[in-house]
This record gives sequence, C-alpha cells and structure tokens, in this order.
Amino acid sequence: MKYYSEIFGGAKKLIFPLEDRKVLEGLGPGEPILISGWLLCGRDATHRKLLQEIKAGRFSFDFTNQAIYYVGPSPAPFGKPIGAAGPTTSSRMDAYTPALLEMGLAACIGKGKRSTAVKEALVKYKGVYLATFGGAGAFLASFIEKVEPIAWKELGPEAFFRIRVTNFPAIVINTIDGRDFYEQI
Repeated sequence: MKYYSEIFGGAKKLIFPLEDRKVLEGLGPGEPILISGWLLCGRDATHRKLLQEIKAGRFSFDFTNQAIYYVGPSPAPFGKPIGAAGPTTSSRMDAYTPALLEMGLAACIGKGKRSTAVKEALVKYKGVYLATFGGAGAFLASFIEKVEPIAWKELGPEAFFRIRVTNFPAIVINTIDGRDFYEQI
C-alpha cells in the first residue's frame, strides 16, 4: 500500500456521473485519478447487445456524463457486493465506443491501448479514457460498495449493471485534447 499512497495520495477526484464535463479539460496523460460515484459496467457482448437494442428501439439509456468500466466480475463471495473486478482489455470495445461517446458517455475505464477511431471520438465528443490495474481484481473490488443491475441480469458477467465506488484508482491515458500517455512513455 506504500506505493499506492505515494501515487494516489494527491490524485484528482472525479465523481460520476459528472455534473460538469469541463472537469475533464484539466486532466493530463499519466495523471492519477480517484473515482467516486456510479460507474456503468459491461464487456464486449454487453456493448454489442446495448447498441443492437438501442438501434432496434427496444432499449434506451441516458449515457450523458457517465463513465463505463470494462469489467466482467467473478461471483460475489458471501458478504461482499462483488467478486474480483479487474478490467478487461479495452480494445475489445473499440467497435462500440465511438457510438456511446456520441450518446454522451464521458469516460471509459479498462486496460490497454485504444484504436485511432476511439482516440478521435474522445477528442470529438470531449471524453477521456482511463486505465486501471490489470491482474488486481480483488484489490479493485475493495473500492466497490454496491452493485445494481440495469439490464440483462440473466447474462451474468455480460449483464449491463452499475457499481458504486469510492476512491477507485485509475490513470488518465487519453485526454480530451488527443494526448496519449502510452505514446509519451
């Protein structure tokens, strides 16, 4: 925990859904962030189903100023709201992310690099991409206080749900002005 407090001790804090998207303007690549509030959650099959159902007019959702965490958690142990909740590879969502950003999504959280199309959509729609720690699902679950289903609960880890978090750690990778932390290091 020593290194965690050294990195995140002075981190900026974001609360989702955002009240004002302008808070994203001051974020720099590589900057540590602590997230509180509600995060939408889903993986690639969730994203595919979301966009299919929205396009068909069978589902609607307000993505304005929301963040989505790319996660498919393990089952919750007794007395816990969620099991291990580490990020999945973000590039698996690249085909769907520009459409969600166009619908108002402000941030996405996962691991790994993003495509050129996603980076361009982040700039166009004033969103950010944040990364969190791969391989640390049990650690990340400790920041999750509550889980609420939104749709398709029967799909288990591919359901669309949200989590309430406090001081969930992440790093800014792609900024609203097109800077990319991975390209800088």
